[in-house]
Amino acid sequence: MRVLSINIAKAQKVEYQGRWIETGIFKSPIVGTVPVERDGFDGDVQVDRKNHGGRDKAVYAYTQENYRHWETLHGVHEYPHGQFGENLTVMGMPDDGIHIGDIFTVGQSVMQITQPRVPCFKLGIKFGNPRFVADFLVSGRTGFYLRVLEEGLVQPGDAIVLRVADPLRVSIRDAMHAWISGPAQPEWIEKVLAINALSAAWRNDLTKRLKKNL
Repeated sequence: MRVLSINIAKAQKVEYQGRWIETGIFKSPIVGTVPVERDGFDGDVQVDRKNHGGRDKAVYAYTQENYRHWETLHGVHEYPHGQFGENLTVMGMPDDGIHIGDIFTVGQSVMQITQPRVPCFKLGIKFGNPRFVADFLVSGRTGFYLRVLEEGLVQPGDAIVLRVADPLRVSIRDAMHAWISGPAQPEWIEKVLAINALSAAWRNDLTKRLKKNL
């Protein structure tokens, strides 16, 4: 597991359905060592702090294995890093191989996985295709958010080392079964809610969904 790039963005205004909105999804790789703090990478903007920021979702990571999948599916030779709005483009961290609650050393920092990413309409803007949001959601290739347990410096090429494996072993891909409607959804919601490291946002949303299913 390794960091391939660190991607940040300033707020940018784009036109959407006849109105102007601000977004930080247009991230680009930067060179050199970057401090990561409790609220994310230095210099990065999180416009929608409710859905994409805060300490439980300080860093968003997306793995190279997912890049290869979408490049093949879309007939694209190579997407630039940051294409999915991620702060960290990584390798060796497929969604079915890492778990909510896992703790990693990333460069000089320590981070913990808190939830999968649930895409919003801005991902459709980035790809020029609003239907891509639904495709991404059900793909099992959503990537994941991390909270920063220990601040530190990170740079491209840094190793990512598993420090603590969450005992419940609910992968990012499996956790999406708790979000997407289906006959097994209540069972998956209960499994995900049992994870101590789960983000507060997902805990609140899944608790509401479980009550509706009871």
